[in-house]
Amino acid sequence: MELGASPRSVTPGRQRWDVKLILGRPRTAEVLAATLRRIPGITEAQANPVTGGMLIRHDARLRATDIGRIVSRAVARVAEEPTGVGRPAPARPAPAQAPRAGSGLVVRPALAVGGGVAAGIALVKGSALSRQVVAVAGVAAATAVVLRKAWRGTVDTPRAAAGPGAERHALLEIVGPHRRRLYRAAALSVACQAAEMALGTFLGWTGLVLIKGEAAPLVSLGLTTASAQLWGLAGLVAAACAAVAGLSYASTLQWRRLGQDIEHDWRGRTYRHVQHLELGHLEGERTSRVAGALTNDVGQLGAFFAGPANDVLQLVTSLALLVPAFLLLAPQIAWIAFLPIPVIAWLSLQHQEKAAAEYAVTGESRARLGSQVINSLEAGATVKSFCTEGYEAERVDELSEAVQESSRQTDRSTSRHAETIRSCTTASMAGTLLIGGRSVLNGTLRFEVFSPLIGLPQMLLMRMSRLGGIADQYQRTLASYDRVQRLRALPVEADGGDGTLDLAEVQGEIVLDRVTFAYPGRSTALKDLSLTVPAGQVTALVGATGSGKTTIARLLMRFQDAQSGRVLIDGQDIRGLRRHSLRHAIGFVAQDPFLFDGSIADNIRYGSFDASDEAVLQAAAMAEAHSFIATLPDGYDTLIGERGAALSGGQRQRIALARAILKDSPVVILDEATSAVDNETEAAIQRTLRGFAADRTMVVIAHRLSTVRHADRIYVMDKGGVVAEQGTHNELLAQHGLYASLWQLQAGELAV
Repeated sequence: MELGASPRSVTPGRQRWDVKLILGRPRTAEVLAATLRRIPGITEAQANPVTGGMLIRHDARLRATDIGRIVSRAVARVAEEPTGVGRPAPARPAPAQAPRAGSGLVVRPALAVGGGVAAGIALVKGSALSRQVVAVAGVAAATAVVLRKAWRGTVDTPRAAAGPGAERHALLEIVGPHRRRLYRAAALSVACQAAEMALGTFLGWTGLVLIKGEAAPLVSLGLTTASAQLWGLAGLVAAACAAVAGLSYASTLQWRRLGQDIEHDWRGRTYRHVQHLELGHLEGERTSRVAGALTNDVGQLGAFFAGPANDVLQLVTSLALLVPAFLLLAPQIAWIAFLPIPVIAWLSLQHQEKAAAEYAVTGESRARLGSQVINSLEAGATVKSFCTEGYEAERVDELSEAVQESSRQTDRSTSRHAETIRSCTTASMAGTLLIGGRSVLNGTLRFEVFSPLIGLPQMLLMRMSRLGGIADQYQRTLASYDRVQRLRALPVEADGGDGTLDLAEVQGEIVLDRVTFAYPGRSTALKDLSLTVPAGQVTALVGATGSGKTTIARLLMRFQDAQSGRVLIDGQDIRGLRRHSLRHAIGFVAQDPFLFDGSIADNIRYGSFDASDEAVLQAAAMAEAHSFIATLPDGYDTLIGERGAALSGGQRQRIALARAILKDSPVVILDEATSAVDNETEAAIQRTLRGFAADRTMVVIAHRLSTVRHADRIYVMDKGGVVAEQGTHNELLAQHGLYASLWQLQAGELAV
């Protein structure tokens, strides 16, 4: 495969590729993945710059050869992009044309050459001052080049991740509507930094008074004696300390509130988006990954603005105040004082490049460990029954060791980066003292100027030593932003048409007209299926596992939509109805119902929050749940734990059934709703449901045929989603077909 792209494994709907182009290139990997995700038919693309591997999830109807062509074209396109993310594009002859006005193709090289010539002349023939200015300009130019490269790279990556239409940097997208609080926090930080520098200046003047007996700037204020100047400086230092404390407190509070506002806003909007995702996409994502994006990743977005963003602004403010001060007052030492800046910026950029890949590996390892721990805990009964506690512990140990090793590698890289920066800043401080001291001794720099300035770069250098941590948090924030955006990019359920159902007028007739449906990557579940569920009657669906019974229920709820054919309710195509309107008209009880962490009453009342206590008790009685609830110490106020862990399977089913009864919908779907209850309880439930089913359409899906023997109509489903037989219980027994053989297996006789 051209450009080193070759398939590693190919399965329906999922492929793994090895792509040499992305190996060691985090930005290239992110841009390639973003490019593939924008292609119709590809639902997910993940690229790992450490291993060079790429995972692609796609529509199962796309052939492997189609994906191969798509990957080849995407890799070639990314490699030829002039953004620098891939390999350099081959040189192409440009068509002859007149240069446009303002074009930088000629102006920028000319300026660079002219500036270089002027700098060379200044260094050779200029004065000492001109040479110092050229040195400072060189430091500034180097810093600008490094920072411009870093900024352009970080702008391109979030845009590619966010997809078309994103025109702002990721940090601006994260702040969103909280700009005013950002401006307030920034203003307070700038004022605090100015107060800190004023405090440093006042302390320098104090040392000058103690050494020379006076500070010249204070003489102009009328403080002529050393005693008066010391008292005046004491007041100025006290005022500056108070200002620094107050402004630091206010700015820190504003930044933290900004971080909290961002976290709350993003979590709320992202969670609302997740609640409206298509069920197929939500079920296809690891729950731990979704929860991680809503908790850890969203928290990281706010944490960056609560801390590192303030550090960046303080650093920029220090530079904006110190550089002009040194250029005006002490140009002799300006170049050595600020020499580490481009070096540190370049080191931070290199660290950011490497950290992207390292954090991707660490994040994936942690996700696997978290998923394994959750699965092992949820499967506690299975683990104990098979005596595999040791096996599960070893699996967690292996994954934990992988997390530990990847974290150690990341920590080593971060520590090396921080110590390298510390060495650069220490060397710069020593050089400033040496060169500045010599300038004072030879008379080219006044001690009155050097003394207050010498302490100010220390504040800047201390902040420079934190650049590694800032870059670290910045990279984490971009990675978290990308994961949150991927989650927000998943398609939500379309609301459907504008049609609605009036619950008071719903009859409940359901028609499946030549319906065909297949889950992604699987064989056809329903093939050209047609059946009718009469209004106001009990209709049962029975048959072997995998015959499409539950799929019919999912189509009726519009958890999925048929690939062809129509599903009608009272003659209306359900795709023309609003989803909420349709689902309000249908009560649904799944085989494994979900109960929330709370009381039994809260779970029965879920979705019918205004129901009275009497209505809750009546629904529980109809579901044969009141008898066991009454025996509990706290009755209906009993807390049942996560997923109803404190209850048996049959008790959970009866509470879920009571919830559906309380909803009082004109159509009710019971998908193996009584499979976990005993025969006596099931018989009692059947008796109460007969009264509940009066003038109501009820679809009962069951494996246990005793559950459906009194149904008005029974459809017997066979493999491939086709109707093998239909009729009443006695009619099907008389046919001596599939239903009769199933009844004989379960009941031991053909008739009762």
